[in-house]
Amino acid sequence: MAGSEQIALLRELPAVDEMLRQPKINDLLLNHSRTEIVEAVRKVLDEMRAGILSGKIPAVDMEGIVDNVLHTVKQSAGPNLRAVINATGVILHTNLGRALLSDRARQAVARVSEGYCNLEIDLNTGKRGSRYSALEGLLTKLTGAEDALVVNNNASAVLLALGTLARGKEVIVSRGQLVEIGGSFRIPEVMAQSGARLVEVGTTNKTYPRDYEAAITEETGLLLNVHTSNYRIVGFTRETTVEELVQLGGRYSLPVMSDLGSGFLVDLSPYGLPQEPTVQETVKAGADVVTFSGDKLLGGPQAGIIVGKKHFIDKMKKNPLTRAVRIDKFTVAALEATLREYLHPDRVLQNVPTLRMLTEPLTSLHQKARQLAEIIAGKVGDMAEVAFEEGVSRVGGGAMPTADLPTGLVRVTPRNIPVERLVTSLRLGEPAVVGRVQEGSLLLDVRTLQKNDTEPLVQALLQALQSQ
Repeated sequence: MAGSEQIALLRELPAVDEMLRQPKINDLLLNHSRTEIVEAVRKVLDEMRAGILSGKIPAVDMEGIVDNVLHTVKQSAGPNLRAVINATGVILHTNLGRALLSDRARQAVARVSEGYCNLEIDLNTGKRGSRYSALEGLLTKLTGAEDALVVNNNASAVLLALGTLARGKEVIVSRGQLVEIGGSFRIPEVMAQSGARLVEVGTTNKTYPRDYEAAITEETGLLLNVHTSNYRIVGFTRETTVEELVQLGGRYSLPVMSDLGSGFLVDLSPYGLPQEPTVQETVKAGADVVTFSGDKLLGGPQAGIIVGKKHFIDKMKKNPLTRAVRIDKFTVAALEATLREYLHPDRVLQNVPTLRMLTEPLTSLHQKARQLAEIIAGKVGDMAEVAFEEGVSRVGGGAMPTADLPTGLVRVTPRNIPVERLVTSLRLGEPAVVGRVQEGSLLLDVRTLQKNDTEPLVQALLQALQSQ
């Protein structure tokens, strides 16, 4: 039960009508609806009551209540999807939107958002066209495949391919490739949803072609290879290659599908990254269908890309599910512009942000980190200890899990506030800033900072440190 002091404080709380008569709150009616303001007032007053009853609020401050209402209205009126400065060093950060679009991709999206476009009309004939025509030629040229189709994400691509090619039939896959692809969705679950029946072969660490062959029956519809892009099994291992599956599939007239997951078009091993199969290599190996993501190592918008033999792709295009998972004009525009970057191998590493961040030289990263540390130290003074140090970035997005990317870090150790409070203030600021916390310090990784991030980052850090 509430004590006498708490009851007295509760009686001091203003009524909603009284709050609405406050000049600062009344001024909000110029730009906000009365309903919106009333909801904010009630929310703040409810929080005050709870704080009083829990003993956390020792006094009622009318000015403070008004400020809280103003802040609440501002927060509720702003967009829920906000800009974030990524200082985590995780390049394909799923929680922060994965791949950043190139300048040309952003410009392409802006163009189609400003008016109408020829999404499904052939301007040469005046007849209805296909929304995929802008992408098919580029994808076949870049990958060497016969045909291509794009859906809204790679899980949809896998679902569509399995449902089209193996619905009601058995699909053989290695036990070591039954991955969880994110959001707690797993390959067996996606397969079950497609109507195909899973047949597991081999062991977690070793699967041979003979394991697949022993499992083939009259009910077999597909041989599936899933590239384990989000984890690695090392040591005593043996993995059946796509080439081996293609040979086996040829003997039994079975199609072979390869889900690359992240999938990319450029070999990054010369830059110190792990050797990964490219889409071109997988197509050349003979896979009938290859699926991969658009917003991971490719560096484009969220999309599921399917390339392969034309007669299989044609079947998928006729599947009613294709309409349910189709892409919109913004994805078409962004993906087309991203794919066009790959037509210029001499410039693609710089023009696609994901590739640029993956391949940036360590000397450049160290220089940026030292410069940022100097700027921050000059601004925050005695409020924090600031130092440069070496560290490691991550690819993220379930790609290249064993890749350690050497980087430059700025360590900020606050002196006046706990690091948890600093991190919270940065996350709730405008723009929001997200970094890493380690041993009582905030770590800022310059690898994922963009060219215009320095000034707002430093300003946000200064404000957060001053929040006593």
